[in-house]
Amino acid sequence: MGMAQGTLLAALAGAAMMLTGSATAPTATQVEAALKERLPKTKVTSVDCSKVDGLCEVVAGQNLFYVDRSARFLVIGRVYDMQTRQDLTAARLLALNPDMLVGSAAKANAAADAPEAPTAGTGTRVTQPAVAQRLDLSRLSNKGAIVWGSGPEKVTVFSDFHCGYCRALSQTLETMNVTVVERPISVLGSREIADQVLCARDRHAAVRAAYAQDPIRPGPKCDTSGLDENEAFARAHGLNGTPVIVRSDGAVLEGFKPKPLLAQWLKGAKS
Repeated sequence: MGMAQGTLLAALAGAAMMLTGSATAPTATQVEAALKERLPKTKVTSVDCSKVDGLCEVVAGQNLFYVDRSARFLVIGRVYDMQTRQDLTAARLLALNPDMLVGSAAKANAAADAPEAPTAGTGTRVTQPAVAQRLDLSRLSNKGAIVWGSGPEKVTVFSDFHCGYCRALSQTLETMNVTVVERPISVLGSREIADQVLCARDRHAAVRAAYAQDPIRPGPKCDTSGLDENEAFARAHGLNGTPVIVRSDGAVLEGFKPKPLLAQWLKGAKS
C-alpha cells in the first residue's frame, strides 16, 4: 500500500471512531460529515448507504467510490451484482454521465484520481486493462452469436440491450449492407433479455424488440451458455463497456460511431 493510501485510511479510521461509538449504524449524513472533515480536499456530492449492504456509495464530482459504514475503509473499484448480473458501478456512472459511453465512463472511473489520490512517486494507481487494438474471435463458438443482416462485410458487436448507444449502433447497422454478429454481454443487467433474444424463433425481430423495450415473442427454452462464453471473453480482454465493434480482420472500434465513419472503417478490412 502506498504511503498516501495509508495516510488516507488512517484519516478514515479517525472518522470511524466518531461513528462506531453509536449503537445504531451510521447514517449517510454522518458518513458524509466524517468524509468532509477527514477529506477536506474532496468535494463530496452525495452519499448513499442504501444500495449495497455494508457499503456506502460516494459521489465526488464525476468520480465514484465506496466506503464501509464505519467510514474506515475506502474501496475504489467496481461493484457487480452476481444475482442480477449487473455492473452497478457502470450503471451508476452512466446515470451520472449520460453523455459518456459506458466503456469510456467505466475506464475513466478506474483511472480517475481517487479522493486525495497518491501522486507520482508516492504510490501506484490501478487502471483497467486496455482493450486490445485487435481481437481474435476464432475461439468463440457460435452458441452466443445472434446473426442478422446479409451483407458481404461481417462485423461483430459486443452489446448490451440496456445500452442506448448499442441501440443507436444497431439502428445504424440496419441501414448498412453488412452481416452483424451480435454477442450480448450483461454490463447493465440485461442478461435475462439476452436469454430471451437468444432463444427467440426470430432472433432479428427479437433484437429489434429488445432495443425498443418491447415484449419479446417467447421461444422454446434453449442453451444460453454461449452468453456466458461471451461474457468470459469480454472480461478476459478488458471489454468493460458497450458497444465494442470488431471487424472481420480483428480490428476493434469502441463506442457508437456514425454511419460514414463506420462505412470508411469497414473498408479497411479489404486493404
